[in-house]
Amino acid sequence: MFPIQNTVPTRYPPVATWALIATNCAIFLFQISLSPAELEWFLYNFALLPARYFTPLPLRGANSLVDYLPFLTNTFMHGGWLHLILNMWTLWLFGGAVEDRLGHGRYLAFYLVCGVLASLAHAALNPASVVPALGASGAIAGIMGSYVSMFPLARVVVMVPIVIIPLFFEVPAIVFVGIWFVMQVLQGAVDLLTPSTGAGVAWWAHIGGFIAGLVLAPVLKHSERNYRRYYPDEGVLGFDQWGRR
Repeated sequence: MFPIQNTVPTRYPPVATWALIATNCAIFLFQISLSPAELEWFLYNFALLPARYFTPLPLRGANSLVDYLPFLTNTFMHGGWLHLILNMWTLWLFGGAVEDRLGHGRYLAFYLVCGVLASLAHAALNPASVVPALGASGAIAGIMGSYVSMFPLARVVVMVPIVIIPLFFEVPAIVFVGIWFVMQVLQGAVDLLTPSTGAGVAWWAHIGGFIAGLVLAPVLKHSERNYRRYYPDEGVLGFDQWGRR
């Protein structure tokens, strides 16, 4: 299932989401402009290497607060065009509705905190990994967790390709995101049962970011007293103000 439309209406332009997407794209374009030696230096200093913090390896250790910046900076880096496009599409799809309900400032702080917590989860469960971890997936998983927390009965329009024929369906957000989360947990459990010094997909970053978003969103969401409720006629494309039929 590939999500193509979020049915929750928004009242304000998602300027923070636009800014995050633009920043991620700009950093990726900078990455691919580097020579191999420059890219190696860039990854070593700004991607996340868990072994630097948890094992006595011949790596430059963390001696100051600046050495912990990779827990945040890695969330703005990507390993390839497909990695970037899928992450930015998911951020665009779900981020606007979350930003609309949290407000621009809270949303941006929420995104960054989810990214850091996702990085911590990955490092804690892959302490011996010397493979640079990078990508916005953990922070975006936090956005997905907050989305399903605020709009559990909303619908997500998904595309399912059958051979060469694309079929379109409406799926409850809690079902779509729930299936995604179960897949992350299963894959993360497999990684724990077959430990290695390397790491492929950062499954536990996804899990950590998602749980962070699920827990933090209800706390940060504007109360009804500070945010005018949507009226029934403010839905979108046949869906009501909460993205339901």
